[in-house]
Order: sequence, then C-alpha cells, then structure tokens
Amino acid sequence: MPTYEYECQSCHERLEAVQSFSDAPLSVCPACGGVLRKVYSAVGIVFKGGGFYKTDARSSSSAAVPASDASATSTPATPATPTTTSSAATGD
Repeated sequence: MPTYEYECQSCHERLEAVQSFSDAPLSVCPACGGVLRKVYSAVGIVFKGGGFYKTDARSSSSAAVPASDASATSTPATPATPTTTSSAATGD
C-alpha cells in the first residue's frame, strides 16, 4: 500500500498515512482540525538485481577489448573494380 504525505493548511504540520488506493483521502488535521492537502514529492527508486549498471551487461570477453582496438582488427571494405571499355568494343 502506498504512503501519502499530507500538510495542514492552518498549522502547516505534515503527516504520513499508509492508505489503499480505494481509501478516501484524509481531510481533517489531527493536531488542529484544519484542512489537509496532499503533498506530492519525488519517489525513491530502488533497483534490485543485476543488469542496471554499465558493467553488468558485458561479458568478460567483450570488456577486455576496447572499442578502439576492435575497429583496428576489422577488415576494410574492398573498393569495387571499375569496368573499362576497350576501343574495339565501341567501334573506334
């Protein structure tokens, strides 16, 4: 169940409440009886398991070869051979 944070509009006291999604939001401050308002803030994220870091997804063989060395060992593309026409074929 999510935890919601509320702030009183009168006394500015903050409180947290663990509520279900179907529960009605709190509306009365328990300290002074004023009106409560939901406070929205950043959510904390916890990553569990492997694969979240740059080093987790690499195998040991690919991590050992830097990218600059890998491009040096690749074979260059061979240029296409130009076709020449002889003067006998053209009728000159």
